[in-house]
Amino acid sequence: MSAYAHWLSPKLRLSTVIFLTALFLTVFDNQAFLTAVFKVVDSSGLAGTDFKIAVFIALFILFSLLLSFFAGKYVFKPIVTVILLLASVISFFMDSYGVIVDVSMIQNIVETDTREAAELLSVSLLRHVALVGVLPALCLYRIDIQYHSFFKELGVRLTMIVLISMVLSGVVFQHYKNFSLIDRNNRALRYLINPNYPIYALGKYVNRALNPEIITLMPIGKDAQQLSTWKTRGKKAIVVIVVGETARAQNFSLNGYERDTNPLLSKQNIINFPDTHSCGTATAESVPCMFSDFGRSDYTDSKAKRYENLLDVLSHAGINILWRDNNSGCKGVCERVPTDSMEKLTIADVCNDKECFDDVLLQGLQEKIDRFNNDGVIVLHQKGSHGPAYYLRYPEAFKKFTPECTLNQVQDCPREQIINAYDNTILYTDYFLNQVIGFLQKNAAHYDTALLYMSDHGESLGENGIYLHGLPYKIAPDEQIHIPFMLWLSPEFADHFNVDTACLKEHRTEAYSHDNLFHSVLGMLDIQTGEYDAELDIFNRCRH
Repeated sequence: MSAYAHWLSPKLRLSTVIFLTALFLTVFDNQAFLTAVFKVVDSSGLAGTDFKIAVFIALFILFSLLLSFFAGKYVFKPIVTVILLLASVISFFMDSYGVIVDVSMIQNIVETDTREAAELLSVSLLRHVALVGVLPALCLYRIDIQYHSFFKELGVRLTMIVLISMVLSGVVFQHYKNFSLIDRNNRALRYLINPNYPIYALGKYVNRALNPEIITLMPIGKDAQQLSTWKTRGKKAIVVIVVGETARAQNFSLNGYERDTNPLLSKQNIINFPDTHSCGTATAESVPCMFSDFGRSDYTDSKAKRYENLLDVLSHAGINILWRDNNSGCKGVCERVPTDSMEKLTIADVCNDKECFDDVLLQGLQEKIDRFNNDGVIVLHQKGSHGPAYYLRYPEAFKKFTPECTLNQVQDCPREQIINAYDNTILYTDYFLNQVIGFLQKNAAHYDTALLYMSDHGESLGENGIYLHGLPYKIAPDEQIHIPFMLWLSPEFADHFNVDTACLKEHRTEAYSHDNLFHSVLGMLDIQTGEYDAELDIFNRCRH
């Protein structure tokens, strides 16, 4: 009986438990890191198997060292349990989707609504967490850790930390040249060390949340006004800005994609800009950035919170503004303008028990426009192609490309099925944008109308084992930052605002980005302000 009890609750020294836990984290929770490092080693030709072994040992020793700092008698098990559970969740998403959990990703997770978060839950995730997180945590709690007396334990722990540090230094020193070269040329590898970097990123996010800076909103464009030429037009103008969700340029047939994903837009007088890139790789970053006047190189989340944006400047000029959202919110952009949240409506044929299709964004819009007393700008924020449950983003009639992946766990589907489901979302976006154009055409007798469409960011569909989006911008693949951008102008809008559409088409293949949105919207509506930068206005050189 005593032997059985010993098997259920083995007695182990603290140092042994630390080493076993460190080994577990290295082997089971850092496959993404080790695979990435070994790939770099193989492709660079800088080192061989001995260096790979050194990387493995260094990672194991690093975890041993860090766990040693939490080796207090009453805190060790709770802290290590949290680490094991957190590392298991992170390793699942890193191994399955190729994502990196940094500060911007944590912000995106926090700002995601419950419906989107639920789409990330799956049997595979629960199974992985149970085996790699819960099970080792239960084993840890069954172990009867043998501690020395307080002062002896303190001495043993300090000695252990010193010895581990010396061994780690020795391993790194012996292969210093290879470590330094690979780290210098592949600094993003450190983002993959689990759970070190995610915990560091979480700490930064929590610190920022618990110690928010006192924000005094800084107004911009208070001098904004429409040029006097608007008085000669005889009718008001309506500009619709459609903010796409997770649409990547590569899958638009307008950009040369082999599948006909734009059968309706291809028949419209669209001006398509095929070389356009986003400000970020996730909605929480891209949407505030695209409506700010900082540009990607100068943008930060804190700046976006401290300063007004494009919609405020338009309001200062007397433009009527309306934001309609079928997504998880405007990320602070629409805080000071009228807003309609559409995603939770219950409209037959447009909404189901889970969500509403993007058609809902046009519901009741005419009545809103008819109440405008001046020119208006309407922003429609799509659900678009948001993953991983692409198959939920479009009605039954748009299941053109089959068989489609109907799992939340997209990496468990054949890649052709993932692409089929994703392409169906683009097909539906083509239909939706065509509907918006039709809506604007019906208003041509009373309004000069225009449509501007830009996606917030792109999406990875399994290229190089990467799925979804949200990688740090400097290492993000082109699929996550190359976005669709297109423009439609009614003939009356082009005429009254002196826009040369032939000129726009002539320059359409040049490089554009989210940086152009702020200044182009001001330019297309003849709004004068000190915030306006003519060089970033795509209309500036194409006016009569």
